[in-house]
Amino acid sequence: MFTPESHQMVPLRSFSDFSIGEVFRAPARTITEGLFSAFQAASGDNAPLHYDREFLKRIGHEELYAHGFLTLIQSSIGATPLAHQLGENLIGFVEQSSKFLKQVYCGDTLYAEFEIKKLLLSKTTGIMVLSTCTYNQRSILVLTGTQKYLIKLS
Repeated sequence: MFTPESHQMVPLRSFSDFSIGEVFRAPARTITEGLFSAFQAASGDNAPLHYDREFLKRIGHEELYAHGFLTLIQSSIGATPLAHQLGENLIGFVEQSSKFLKQVYCGDTLYAEFEIKKLLLSKTTGIMVLSTCTYNQRSILVLTGTQKYLIKLS
C-alpha cells in the first residue's frame, strides 16, 4: 500500500548510522546568467560588480563575476543524498562559515563535496559537523567551509 511517508529516494539513516569521514557530493552545477538573475531578484544585490559587463571589463574581469553567496549556496546538502538519508530527522541548518578562495565566473561549473568531521550527541538531538569544499571545472578550490546541522535522534 502506498503512503507518502514510504516514498523515499534512498534508505533513511539515523544519526548513529553516520560515521566521521563519510563524504557526500552534490551534482555539478554550471553558473549561468539565469542563476545571476535569480540571485539578484532574491537578494536585491544589484552591485555593478556582478551585472554590468562594461564595468567588469574596466576592472579586469572578462565575464560576470559571481556573488560570494551565489557560490556558497551551491554547497547545499539538499542537493546531495545526505539530506534524503536524514529525511524527517533533519531539524535544521544551525551554523556555517566559509572562505572564498578564488573568483567564480558565469560559465564556471562547480563541484561541491561534504565530509562529516564531527558527530556531537546530546539527549534527543545531535549535531553533524561537515567540512565543505567547492571546486571549479579546472579543479581549483574556490570555497571551503564548515556547516552544522541539528539532527533528531531516532
